[in-house]
Amino acid sequence: MSFRKFTADYLFNGYELLEGAVLITDSKGRVQDVVDKQDAGEDVQLFRGVLSPGFINCHCHLELSHLKNIIPPHTGLIEFLVSVVQKRGFDQEIVQEAIRSAEQEMYNNGTVAVGDICNTADAVISKSRSRIYWNSFIEVLSFTDEQAVDRMDHYKNVLTQHVQLLSPNHQNSLTPHAPYTISSKTFQLINEATKGQIISIHNQEHPAEDELYKTGAGDYLKLFRIFDIDRSPFPVTGKSSIRSYLPYFNNGQTIFLIHNTYMPEEDIVFANEYANSNGLTLVYCLCINANRYIENKTPPVELLLNNNCHIVLGTDSYSSNWQLNIAKEIETMLGIPYFSNMPFNQAFTTVLKWSTIDGARALQVADLFGSFDKGKLPGIVLIENIEEKNLMSKRIL
Repeated sequence: MSFRKFTADYLFNGYELLEGAVLITDSKGRVQDVVDKQDAGEDVQLFRGVLSPGFINCHCHLELSHLKNIIPPHTGLIEFLVSVVQKRGFDQEIVQEAIRSAEQEMYNNGTVAVGDICNTADAVISKSRSRIYWNSFIEVLSFTDEQAVDRMDHYKNVLTQHVQLLSPNHQNSLTPHAPYTISSKTFQLINEATKGQIISIHNQEHPAEDELYKTGAGDYLKLFRIFDIDRSPFPVTGKSSIRSYLPYFNNGQTIFLIHNTYMPEEDIVFANEYANSNGLTLVYCLCINANRYIENKTPPVELLLNNNCHIVLGTDSYSSNWQLNIAKEIETMLGIPYFSNMPFNQAFTTVLKWSTIDGARALQVADLFGSFDKGKLPGIVLIENIEEKNLMSKRIL
């Protein structure tokens, strides 16, 4: 068997930063060992920067890649959503080329697995040819109970197209879009259809989401009018959105809560307690550059850490980001006061874990990805320009 050996200023093995360590793989990149430099022998490739397992991007919308540079930053979420609805109609040739380009970009910058949101089957051909692992979340939108069965049937057809081309090497499941696009009956149908599966939902990305459930009013009514809906179709519960919708789920799901930009601590406590009592697993996915792009806000990182939440990272889509690179999500995250006020290696290790082993565990692919444990094929990514705080990444293997 032929071996390859890699070292750098630091080696991040998925759990901690190591100095003076050498990664040994076979010719295909399957991990054989991590050893001290003095025990590695000859023919060791040396890199400047940090060598890490490949990145896990837990939230992306590959099919929206044609919206790159189309929607300006800082519009606010409601205007952003209106723009996405109104600007999706592009020629398929443009859509497909943007998908191919974005997939290649993610591969080149070291992404090995993606949790990808799909409203259509537009990206399924590119994903079937990709060297990235895809967990495709077929995203359901159904505003009213009257639409629920028909809309579920529509998205089940989209799911079937993914299963036919991507199974068994990739995972596919139905998933709700957001509390402001899913009716009560639709939530119930999704719960029934996703027993034991991984699903996701955009959560508390704007204050109007809670207002919608507490009062039936607020800025989301503007979005509804595009769909000829004059008033909120959702029950007024007097509670926050997550307290209103999370109880629909009780079927052993792993639920990715996406964004959480305006999630207060009392709702974090509620969500974790409900999940623990009802056999659910919660994952908090943060897409900080998308939050900056849309609302110029930062998610409540310290609150999530203080409540022992399982945190992972995503890029979101090219409609709401300048790039699809987890290294840039890490860079922005390290710049927030919570991390900039702690020792750099401690902060860097925490966020790198979110981007690797924690993401792999969340997507239930930690047997393959996320760390340099023996036998895995996690990919190898080089992270550079760390001291300059302008992180760049590229795939080494």
